[in-house]
Amino acid sequence: MLKDKILMITGGTGSFGNAVLKRVLSGGVREVRIFSRDEKKQEDMRIALNNDKVKFYIGDVRIYESIDDALQGVDYVFHAAALKQVPSCEFYPMEALRTNVQGAENVMRAAIANGVKSCVVLSTDKAVYPINAMGISKAMMEKVMVAKSRLCDPSRTVLSATRYGNVMGSRGSVIPLFLDQLQSGKPLTITDPNMTRFLMSLEESVDLVLFAFEHAQPGDIFVQKAPASTIGDLALAMKGLLKSKSEVQVIGTRHGEKLYESLLSREERARADDLGNYYRIPAESRDLKYAQYFVEGEVAIPTFDDYNSHNTHRLDLDGVKQVLMKLDIIRAALNE
Repeated sequence: MLKDKILMITGGTGSFGNAVLKRVLSGGVREVRIFSRDEKKQEDMRIALNNDKVKFYIGDVRIYESIDDALQGVDYVFHAAALKQVPSCEFYPMEALRTNVQGAENVMRAAIANGVKSCVVLSTDKAVYPINAMGISKAMMEKVMVAKSRLCDPSRTVLSATRYGNVMGSRGSVIPLFLDQLQSGKPLTITDPNMTRFLMSLEESVDLVLFAFEHAQPGDIFVQKAPASTIGDLALAMKGLLKSKSEVQVIGTRHGEKLYESLLSREERARADDLGNYYRIPAESRDLKYAQYFVEGEVAIPTFDDYNSHNTHRLDLDGVKQVLMKLDIIRAALNE
């Protein structure tokens, strides 16, 4: 579907953008536009790639005009630009609102105005039962996406979303932090050894977005099924692989952190389509004429549990090590 097409990735200098580029540049895409506000990261990326198919656009999703200009002639958009760090969003919630909600709305509105065929916005497990500002802002982004999908012409533009947990090895995530601490001989700092998190690779996050891109109906949200691990087992697995004697220090949870993460609420799970490796959450089809439901009735009250990192497949210590060994940064560290 990308052959001879123009793709834009907002926030494209991040881990996800680099992973997408590796996948699509060999697949006949005509042009990939990287849209972000960090000129230094763009320059580093330009030098490293040295590929004429990749074009760089300085701009900010908070400013409609800059994203509107960059979307001229674009066929598809993957919207990855966001504030993702839970503690910083807790301290600056209005910044999370401006980037994650208003910025995403700007991208979707400009995509519709420019006749972009498909716009996939990237969300997070923290949007399910959100307790922190980052999750609340992403939950609102999802609501905006579903609402706008009802208003635009699906023959011109399809809006959809993906929702996934922590991406292993991505910038700012726990695995690079643990690796740096172990290689430096520092204590390994963990928040709560019983805390669980989904384990998903960058390649799988790209798979999920491409699956949504190819299969989405307006307003769909896609979730990939994923295994999980406790933070304690993750720390022990990394210590074992690197044969480190660093001590483990429990420092307590950070602002706004959950004990476990959910990818589907119980209400969503009751109406989600099971697609094998993925769940599809269709957009709510009811309109505002609620009176008719007094007569016709409503769907059954959900009896499902939510789908979360406590009740998904839990990896043991050996299983965590096997997953870690698939990561480039771990293999590189072991080679060193």
